[in-house]
Amino acid sequence: MKKNFKLQDLDCAHCAAKMQDAISKIEGVKSAHINFMSQKLTIEAEEEEFDSIMKQAVKACKKIEPDCTILI
Repeated sequence: MKKNFKLQDLDCAHCAAKMQDAISKIEGVKSAHINFMSQKLTIEAEEEEFDSIMKQAVKACKKIEPDCTILI
């Protein structure tokens, strides 16, 4: 299942790439893509794992870009 999320206050394209890489490495994530221009995050994973994956994704993003928020 694919889900799209809006990103708020993502200011750096390099940070977006680092966030995408970090989310892609989370166990259970089939694919992750961040479009810096549209400020959108797309994650593909099994539906029953999404809650756990999103908690880890939020933590990873805050570590890389503290001002960025994933609007869930």
